[in-house]
Amino acid sequence: MRARTGLVALVSFVVAAAGACAPSTAGRTGASTEPPTAHQHAIQVAAATAATTSPRQLRAQFEQLLGLHALLAVRQMRGVVAAAPDVQQVAGASLQANTDALRQLVASAYGGAHAGSFTQLWQRHLADLVSYAKGVAGNDASATQSARALLRADADAYGSWLAAASKGRVQASDAAAGVRVHVTELMRQADAYAAGDYQQAYRIEREAYRHMFSAGAALVKASVTPEVAVGVDTPPERLRSAFAMLLGEHLELIVEAQRATFARAAEFRAAAAQVNANTTALTEAMGAIVGPRKAAEFQGAWANHVEGLLAYSTAVAGMDEAGKLAAKRDLEGFAARLGLYLSDVVSNVLPAEPLTEAVTMHDTHLVDHVEAYAAKRYDQAQQTELDGYRQMLEVANMLVGAIQRTVRGRLPVGGSQTGGGGTVCRRL
Repeated sequence: MRARTGLVALVSFVVAAAGACAPSTAGRTGASTEPPTAHQHAIQVAAATAATTSPRQLRAQFEQLLGLHALLAVRQMRGVVAAAPDVQQVAGASLQANTDALRQLVASAYGGAHAGSFTQLWQRHLADLVSYAKGVAGNDASATQSARALLRADADAYGSWLAAASKGRVQASDAAAGVRVHVTELMRQADAYAAGDYQQAYRIEREAYRHMFSAGAALVKASVTPEVAVGVDTPPERLRSAFAMLLGEHLELIVEAQRATFARAAEFRAAAAQVNANTTALTEAMGAIVGPRKAAEFQGAWANHVEGLLAYSTAVAGMDEAGKLAAKRDLEGFAARLGLYLSDVVSNVLPAEPLTEAVTMHDTHLVDHVEAYAAKRYDQAQQTELDGYRQMLEVANMLVGAIQRTVRGRLPVGGSQTGGGGTVCRRL
């Protein structure tokens, strides 16, 4: 990926100057497990995702909601650590909405009784994560140790629940081990964030998202017979999953970089490094399908797209209206170029116009997000983020459907071949 050192330097300067625009950090408050009335729209959005008709659709929705759970939990815990109660409250409300949507999916997959048990243990899991963050924020070793023990117990309870719900298709110890990895990642990122090790905090956040997103497939396969489970994990389905994960991750990492623009330069650089790692993974995914030459074209077009989004965020932080207009013009051009590129990749099975419109809508979500966040309209910022995250699943479905019709014989069969494996982090 081409170097973006000039942009990073520019944003770092604006970050340092934008401290007065940062979210309020007065007071340390815990997170409520009940969303305030003002956030009921977030519940409706998340619950709409829970409509299901088939195991494959269940997989896609579990993946999306579980990945989002990891990201929202990270933000809620950081809100506690940074003493940013407004941001923390919005993340908590969205976590509750996400839990409600997960409950509906679990009911579809495992039945209402198991869904009720799942909700109880998931709520306890969320409360114990907040308790851990409070201990970190207060530098209270006893509190963090107690929360850590409770989180381990939560993992064991989840393992027992899934073993029963799946009728023994999953061993309790295996399921518990997966959750222990998840909570360990969330605790480690909170520790790193509190210590000012932002590179580590953002790197672990990305790992946590990927692990939870991937857990969606296992959760669905455990709910059906082995014969049905085979159909949930076909090569095209793995391809769709890989692109949905990477595109959703792209949006969320841009969101993190946008928010870090209003924090501190070191935090922005850490978030930007993970944006770049995601671009590398997306390029590898494209390369596995279209070859290295076309993948290099994608990398250049995508890098420009990322630069345009971060340039717009920089202009917002610097209250630079001319810069915002220039960035918007650039984004329009980048969207058109990506639309043409993607249409060419699928041999014009999809025309450039709807693809350009999809990229433009994606950019609009992120532009609206940073504008709302800068104005401290955090519930609105969260809503546009949720809308943008859901749209990435739609874009992945659209692209993979077209890819299947044009390059079916060259579809990769493994996660690592579609960008789901190791990635190389480079600096912007």
